[in-house]
Amino acid sequence: MIIVDAHQDIAWNTACYGRDYRTSAIIHRENEIGRGYPKPMLGLPDAMLGRVGIIFSTLFSAPKRANFSLSTPNPAPEYADAQEAYQQAGAQLDYYERLADEDERIKLVNTQADLRGVMESWDKPMGERKQGLVVLMEGADPILEPRQFEEWYERGVRIVGTSWRSTRYAGGTGEPGGLTKLGYELLEILASFNTILDLSHMAEQAFNEAVERYEGVLIASHSNPRKFRSSDRHLSDDMIRRLADRDGVMGIVLYNAFLSEKWSKGRVLPLTIVADAIDHVCQLTGSARHVGIGSDFDGGFGANETPDGLETAGDLYLIADILRERGYADNDIDAIMGENFIRQLKATLPAN
Repeated sequence: MIIVDAHQDIAWNTACYGRDYRTSAIIHRENEIGRGYPKPMLGLPDAMLGRVGIIFSTLFSAPKRANFSLSTPNPAPEYADAQEAYQQAGAQLDYYERLADEDERIKLVNTQADLRGVMESWDKPMGERKQGLVVLMEGADPILEPRQFEEWYERGVRIVGTSWRSTRYAGGTGEPGGLTKLGYELLEILASFNTILDLSHMAEQAFNEAVERYEGVLIASHSNPRKFRSSDRHLSDDMIRRLADRDGVMGIVLYNAFLSEKWSKGRVLPLTIVADAIDHVCQLTGSARHVGIGSDFDGGFGANETPDGLETAGDLYLIADILRERGYADNDIDAIMGENFIRQLKATLPAN
């Protein structure tokens, strides 16, 4: 089994905290004792031990109007306009390229050949295994205008979400609205490159318009059922069914506040609540084909705000153990833990 995590803010964490992804989260945690930062969970050594073979790695900065201020040693990336968003996303992509250049364990997955190479490496001894990073743009404001996406595609962006808050392209979390004229144009461009469209953070109107209009492959990289947390950040049962009707996949966020309406800081949630969310999607859609993991680890929260047992990204395999205890078949567990998102990659990546 190769685990796919469909959402990690690796470059954002480096920008905010100066954390080198190649260092274990445990070491980062020790170095940050007493500073009041969220307990880090991301680190290549931990993930490799836990068979996390593929990560959708984000390019993310927040619009300044969102006041997304956190206690970080470096200012969190924020932008006032498209040009600033473009520059900040470019700097984060530079970081991923440096990681791949400097560490043979890391491979940017831009093509089918890259994907095969990463997957085949997991049949080899530990020292020869590779982790594949697929670049996901979270919020499309770095795309200066729709046709400029070609530049981002050439640099390796293979997944695009139009929104975080609203953008020039679509309504988003906390800022309702549909696709804008630019948004419809962007969808046409994305489809021409066979890009995966990420529906997470899209306002419900924009979500429905995109499902109706977009001709390519759909995911919701990190969105939970509203049954567990009722807000516009997550997907209603109808939205989940519409995503499944398009053979889409949603990734369950492993953040306590997104898994329970009743959770409050200091309270512990059992890991079984993740299986509850997964099972809800499976029951709603009639199969295990439309759900996976989109942890959002270190996306503004830490290990003390995740279900019990999750200390680092290397612990994701524990979710498979719970699904097995609940009677899920091995092939369905493999699908949930990675194969569903791998299917979407195989349907979209260019040959070479």
